[in-house]
Amino acid sequence: MVVVSAARDYINRMLLDISGMKVLILDSQTVSIVSVAYSQSELLQKEVFLVEMIDTISKSKESMTHLKAVCFLRPTSENIQYLRRQLANPRFGEYHLFFSNMLKDTQIHLLADSDEQEVVQQVQEFYADFVALDPYHFSLNLPSNHMYMLPAVIDPSGLQHFCDRVVDGIAALFLALKRRPAIRYQRTSDVAKRIAHESAKLMYQKESGLFDFRRGELSPLLLIIDRRDDPVTPLLNQWTYQAMVHELIGIQDNKVDLRGIAKASKDQQEVVLSSEQDAFFKLNMHENFGDIGMNIKRMVDDFQQVAKSNQNIQTIEDMAKFVENYPEYRKMHGNVSKHVTLVTEMSKIVEERKLMLVSQTEQELACNGGQGAAFEAVTNLLYNESVSDIDRLRLVMLYALRYEKESPVQLMQLFNKLASRTAKYKPGLVQFLLKQAGVDKRTGDLFGTRDFLNIARNMARGLKGVENVYTQHQPLLFQTMENIIKGRLRDVDYPFVGNHFQQGRPQDVIIFIVGGTTYEESRSVALQNAVHTGVRFTLGGSVVLNSKRFIRDLEEAQRIAKSSTNAV
Repeated sequence: MVVVSAARDYINRMLLDISGMKVLILDSQTVSIVSVAYSQSELLQKEVFLVEMIDTISKSKESMTHLKAVCFLRPTSENIQYLRRQLANPRFGEYHLFFSNMLKDTQIHLLADSDEQEVVQQVQEFYADFVALDPYHFSLNLPSNHMYMLPAVIDPSGLQHFCDRVVDGIAALFLALKRRPAIRYQRTSDVAKRIAHESAKLMYQKESGLFDFRRGELSPLLLIIDRRDDPVTPLLNQWTYQAMVHELIGIQDNKVDLRGIAKASKDQQEVVLSSEQDAFFKLNMHENFGDIGMNIKRMVDDFQQVAKSNQNIQTIEDMAKFVENYPEYRKMHGNVSKHVTLVTEMSKIVEERKLMLVSQTEQELACNGGQGAAFEAVTNLLYNESVSDIDRLRLVMLYALRYEKESPVQLMQLFNKLASRTAKYKPGLVQFLLKQAGVDKRTGDLFGTRDFLNIARNMARGLKGVENVYTQHQPLLFQTMENIIKGRLRDVDYPFVGNHFQQGRPQDVIIFIVGGTTYEESRSVALQNAVHTGVRFTLGGSVVLNSKRFIRDLEEAQRIAKSSTNAV
């Protein structure tokens, strides 16, 4: 179930079957879907000479009848309206309409009525309604991701819109993979339960014909869980390459914006970090920061050897060889400077924000006991002038999640210290986090302190020592995957929807996290899949989080919750 190939196959089919010069028309969401699966040079090879956005295309009146329009859009009512305007005054010779999900009959009739000049050649559903970031990791890039934290009564239509988009994304994924899953969800989460039931209703009732693939093999498992069951992972600093770039600089649709970085050259204002397009990144994306430095040094040395041999041009043959190899040389040069720029910038941030110091305490809070020592360590860092506001906030949040029941008095002291040091963060945000994701709300054994097996495992890890103090934390997802492999995921905590149970152990499991995934979790999935246990995992979520985004969602949800109680 490699999600990248599923998305690429659809785009290939769209572009290959239509010969001649093309314009690709996208919307704000399908532009992400296409950009992670296809590079610009690949689009050019398929004779796509122009990429336009559906909402701005109507503004231009210039006729281009020599181009064929390939439209790849989400089937929203806005997009249908934009298309109707386009078809009333067509700018292009032909229109080939591809929708990323199921069209309603009424929408098809509207389009047919608008096509008076008969320029539409075909209308198809191509189910690439998800952003395939890595082979086993996808996102839905939901803008209003904070919705999952709000009770349904606060904004019923907003929450319905959020759930509809998640159900659409999940349905498209299974249509692309031509499978219908058995569905389980986290019992303590209302939003996970709602999405699970709505997905089942769509797949087994409303569109059961579409999902009936009549395949003999075991159904895959779709497990829907809530981000709030593990609020620790998105709050931690990261020390493996892909996760660290996202935490410290930010990755959006496999691209990194380097405009704010002084050292970035003109042609590297935005760089692509994709395991599909960059061999060095593919090999190193899950390596820790120390090893990355060594590997980049090796890459720089190799490049210098190539550069040296290129300086030694003495004959016509040498010149011809250089010209022939020049594109490869330029690509290598761009790749080396990209990774050097990223690692240099991250080293600078680590030094400025004293992240090695901060992260050591974070990892202790996430992985080991010892409340007294933890309180002292957090207090010292709150008073350290070099520690940034966001790092102070994260430390208090991690302490609160760990010790909310054990030391309420000291927790209050930390709240007061945080408020006095960091005016920027409104008091109450840490309390709001506990209300959302405190111990009473969680299903899993987040700190390995409830279940005897987990306590024993933690003690064993403590005795053996950890290879790297900065990467000792394992996301709760790791435990969930282990439980699935061993058949230990309890029905009482993760019930099935309806009577579609699973016989035996599933071979394919899609875990969807409502509220967003992290790159630390996608690394866990990649490492788990590399072990070949007979179960293959794919991870998906509403967005990809780093600590900034997770805190921003918390703030937004808190603001809305506050204003709605004030209104009452």
